[in-house]
Amino acid sequence: MTRDSAIEVEALHKRFGEVVALDGLDLIAPEGQVLALLGPNGAGKTTLVRALATLLVPDAGRARVLGIDVVADPLGVRREIGLAGQFAAVDEILTGRENLEMVGMLYHLGRAESARRAREVLERFELTDAADRRTSTYSGGMRRRLDLAATLVGQPRVLFLDEPTTGLDPRGRAQLWDMIRELRREGTTILLTTQYLEEADQLAQLIAVIDQGRIVAEGTAGELKERVGRDRLIVRLADAGRMEDATVALSALADDGPLDAPGECGLSLPMSGPDLPAEVVRALDRARLGIVGLEVRSPTLDDVFFALIGRHVEPEAEQPQEVAA
Repeated sequence: MTRDSAIEVEALHKRFGEVVALDGLDLIAPEGQVLALLGPNGAGKTTLVRALATLLVPDAGRARVLGIDVVADPLGVRREIGLAGQFAAVDEILTGRENLEMVGMLYHLGRAESARRAREVLERFELTDAADRRTSTYSGGMRRRLDLAATLVGQPRVLFLDEPTTGLDPRGRAQLWDMIRELRREGTTILLTTQYLEEADQLAQLIAVIDQGRIVAEGTAGELKERVGRDRLIVRLADAGRMEDATVALSALADDGPLDAPGECGLSLPMSGPDLPAEVVRALDRARLGIVGLEVRSPTLDDVFFALIGRHVEPEAEQPQEVAA
């Protein structure tokens, strides 16, 4: 285990029948940071989370959380982690408060401490007013928040969040983002799987892209975006019928890379410096071509995903084999 890593995975393998879910996966999550795991459906994200949370045993390889081997000492791992799966796991017969106090008792906190921590997380997730209602009366978003609140009762040092904002409305998603940022500031290490690329861009200090059970790329959002190209200048013409003339007029400015046509009345050329927009305007003016807009467009994580995986991300749930035990 490296000195500053909270999670370390080495050559992890897991197969479900003929399906290879993890194929020699390697991963390191630095302590006190958010690591986002991106990948298409069936890539192995949930299988990895379940293995790290000791919910399934890998076929080969090694995984450690805070230096504790997930196979050799699963109870030791469970004392240090919190887990929120893809679907809210709450007891509908109990009230919200009772759900959280039950989690505290499972952590052997005692009744008084369990009640205290339940009050804290209920307030933190704005569920105090509904605390003494049965969770069967909760909306889907409230159940999701309660499930996430339950992960914090044990004050985990490492938190696994498997697509945590699925089913939340925009306000609930924004609240959860704030909560993740706050937990990270407090020193919690968070492994986040998500299908929302903006979520990874906003929250993660590091991003790993997984496909077919292996990590195919990792780095900061900026580093991954640099892999698919630099910023491009989008030029929107006033007259769509003069695209060919505009291509000729701007060809000398695009010798650093291809000049593309991203739309019916626009051209795209690679940014070669801060003076490029002014040079473009002058070149088009000399050719008596009008423009209606200029825009500098940076690569996105969706561009990264498409370049690495061959298709754009689709926000859907994991395939069934991902969660098989």
